[in-house]
Amino acid sequence: MPFGARLLPAGGVEFRLWGPGASQLQLELDRNQQGGTPRLLPMQRADGGWHRLLVEEAGPGDAYRFVLPDGLRVPDPASRFNPGDVHGASRVVDPERHAWKDGAWRGRPWHEAVVYEMHLGTFTPEGSCAAARERLPELAALGITAVELMPVADFPGGRGWGYDGVLHFAPEASYGTPEELKAFIDAAHGLGLMVLVDVVYNHFGPEGNYLHAYCEQFFNPAHQTPWGAAINFDGEHARTVRDFFIHNALYWIEEFHADGLRMDAVHAIRDDSPKHIVTEICEAVQAGPGRQRQVHIVLENDANQARFLTRDAQGRPQAATAQWNDDLHHAAHVLTTGEADGYYVDFADDPPAVFARALGEGFVYQGQPSGFREGERRGEPSTDLPLQAFVSYLQTHDQVGNRAFGERITALADPVLLDAAHACLLLSPHVPMLFMGEEYAASTPFQYFCDFGPELAEAVSRGRREEFGRFAAFSDEAARARIPDPNARRTFEDSTLRWSERGQGEHARVLARMRELLALRHRELVPRMGGGSAGKGWRANKGLIEVHWALWSVDGAQAMLHLLAHFGPQPAAGVAAPPGRVLHAQGVEDGGGTLRLARGGVRVSLQEGAARG
Repeated sequence: MPFGARLLPAGGVEFRLWGPGASQLQLELDRNQQGGTPRLLPMQRADGGWHRLLVEEAGPGDAYRFVLPDGLRVPDPASRFNPGDVHGASRVVDPERHAWKDGAWRGRPWHEAVVYEMHLGTFTPEGSCAAARERLPELAALGITAVELMPVADFPGGRGWGYDGVLHFAPEASYGTPEELKAFIDAAHGLGLMVLVDVVYNHFGPEGNYLHAYCEQFFNPAHQTPWGAAINFDGEHARTVRDFFIHNALYWIEEFHADGLRMDAVHAIRDDSPKHIVTEICEAVQAGPGRQRQVHIVLENDANQARFLTRDAQGRPQAATAQWNDDLHHAAHVLTTGEADGYYVDFADDPPAVFARALGEGFVYQGQPSGFREGERRGEPSTDLPLQAFVSYLQTHDQVGNRAFGERITALADPVLLDAAHACLLLSPHVPMLFMGEEYAASTPFQYFCDFGPELAEAVSRGRREEFGRFAAFSDEAARARIPDPNARRTFEDSTLRWSERGQGEHARVLARMRELLALRHRELVPRMGGGSAGKGWRANKGLIEVHWALWSVDGAQAMLHLLAHFGPQPAAGVAAPPGRVLHAQGVEDGGGTLRLARGGVRVSLQEGAARG
């Protein structure tokens, strides 16, 4: 890695910083935090705006910062660990210290993925990598095969979602040391669990980003974003900036043995280069660690750009493996809750049909005009993509946490329809994702929380309440005052899972049902999806939906999967039964040739077919 502090094989440390805006830099070095006065050592300015210094006596554990000509002390933007938070000194880390136990691990093929989105700070009361590691066996027993960590890059304070990170290489210190994060991933691999790391390459957080002080070249003022000038992926000096993020992607996969990344909001990345930075990152991963093991890149992309998800003639991803499918979420949310405010308005016209289209084709919006966006066309055709290109879900940190009170869908939806929607999702060829606690219908909310400095904290709290002031329910000041303060510790604590709920009443019932559905998925569907999948048609009529998919196993054997689900207010009678062996049925009566589906009824059947031609 060309960035950051590098341990030398013969001993010593080479310190490097790209700072073309600084004429001279000094290194402040505190050897093993011995309590003495840190040393100030002049760095050597090299070509291309680099500053370097080799310190032979330096080693792991040493604290260091860079001192600018005006005296400002800044952390290393490629710090591997910042135990004193984003404003403090960086720490020299030995990247080979952890004794890995996963030498035989080669990852898992993507069609086996059942993803579990996790926020390390609220997954357990302790909020640490070590505590989360102890809970991994329960996820494996549930049927989870991939844990997706919300961003772990160091962010301001000790509480946050992670999307305001500023030190992209340093694991958040409040979660533990780099070795403890590696131990978490190591333990996951021992249980057969993949680990994906959520990364944010579209902006830096508003506090603790010192790059503007010595490296304005990191940003391109030709592109303006809600966070100011965009990260410079396509202007002068862009090569070094692109390399910074490419090496960051490789860092999590190689140094931490992650099985892939989830790239946040790539639609907000401004890049007019001939090769988009997302494509270049995917190619670097495929040409590097992807040659030895299964590595997957998942995108969040509100623009529904299918171009990043295309496959080659052998069905292998040419760039990203999959994308978060907000379209299916929005359709399911309208269908199960009846809410149609904001962006949900685009999914409010015949919700069962919209949900069926999402199940059958992936994207709902494939180039049609969006009413919410005032007629702007959104999306690209997705019908040529395998259904495993879509990570689909009924809730995520975004869709829960961006509500005023962070309510989960179980607090909003009709329980009968929600049960049906879960069955449709988990028994479809899409890659399903659960948000932590969803497996047992957790009662705890997931609210927006942060831990900024006083001035920014006040602005964030005020801005959040003003944002919801546009809604009728929060039109008066008293109503807005009830919205939890993001910076209050209680907002964070209230969002922490209560693990004791898993064995109680309705929570236990939901957990048992989720486990049953996932066991069925792994037993019947996964072995038949290794060669791909494709939507083969869908239709909807008065709340009754019908979806058909073709599945292919690795050896070419074909099967057809058929789904019937009823979301109408009255039972649907006289329904023709699709062919095949029934895998799952709820709320369905067989009337001798035709079916009667109650409200919330679901029937899934598997029709074995001939070899793939």
